[in-house]
Amino acid sequence: MSQLIECSNAVRGEGSMPPLMGERPPDWYAVHTSPRHEKRVREHLGRRGVACFLPLFRTIHRWKNGCKAQVELPLFPGYLFVNILRSERVRVLGVPGILSFVGPRGEPAQLPEVEIETLRSGLHLQKFEPYHQLVVGQKVRIKSGSLMGLAGVLVRSANGFRVVLTVELIKQSVAVELDAADVEPVTSH
Repeated sequence: MSQLIECSNAVRGEGSMPPLMGERPPDWYAVHTSPRHEKRVREHLGRRGVACFLPLFRTIHRWKNGCKAQVELPLFPGYLFVNILRSERVRVLGVPGILSFVGPRGEPAQLPEVEIETLRSGLHLQKFEPYHQLVVGQKVRIKSGSLMGLAGVLVRSANGFRVVLTVELIKQSVAVELDAADVEPVTSH
């Protein structure tokens, strides 16, 4: 069984530059990291005063020798989220382990703040785990609870229903277990 651990580093304002006159407030962006370097990148960003969000989940890992241990792994392997001013891009790209911003032609694509804030506030209230094989099914919207308003694909599991939520920008998905009463079909108009 997996349990989600939500981690964020660096409170805005601590070590970060204030917005320049006429510049917009910070926005959320996804950054692509070297494989299995997400936690180290988070540490480097924290030392530089860059606000970031790395959602983690707990799972039991079994090694070949039979040993078992509980480990924390990134919910979106190879990615984490930064909250920066657009003018701070170079500062973030200088962090060891960051390969690039996610977006067209290497330009950072801004993530909707509501998606990040919904993930940050709702992840600890549900059971989450990565979902790597997106199954074609009915598109649904969550209609109640902390994840209300998010849309995904409904799949059936042995214990009930799962909704697969996808962060389109980074093409990564997670599965969350919900009651059938918490979702409604998305109708196309």
